[in-house]
Amino acid sequence: MSYPLKSVLSVAALGLLSVMALSPASAQATSGDLFGASRVAGRSAVLKATAYNSLPNQTDSTPHITATGTRTRPGVIAMSRDMLKLFPYGTRVSIQDLSGRYNFSGRVFIVEDTMHARKTNQVDIWMPTYREAINFGTSTVRVTALR
Repeated sequence: MSYPLKSVLSVAALGLLSVMALSPASAQATSGDLFGASRVAGRSAVLKATAYNSLPNQTDSTPHITATGTRTRPGVIAMSRDMLKLFPYGTRVSIQDLSGRYNFSGRVFIVEDTMHARKTNQVDIWMPTYREAINFGTSTVRVTALR
């Protein structure tokens, strides 16, 4: 039996709307909720941190565009693909440098980019210049999802 795609999508949309109507929390959904970011508040992980900037040899063919389609800017971070399960796109996080070299206190970062598939257990912090990214080097950090 064959169903037209439009009919299948309409039925799926109605099902989603009815589930959302039953959930009072859905009335307060934010854009981060669309990616599941609100469900991870309080989770943390200790990761290797590196820095990147928007040079074509450090990114793909669209160096100033993140994986979520936004423009790179201070506060944007890229997560390794394995960490996107713990911190999905749209998650707001705090970063604590465990070595004490960098002070990120009070800053809020947002997961909007991803790293090459070969990278694991890692976060990449966007920096405006190549020199800043190189000077950052690597560090061990605790990443914690915010509410």
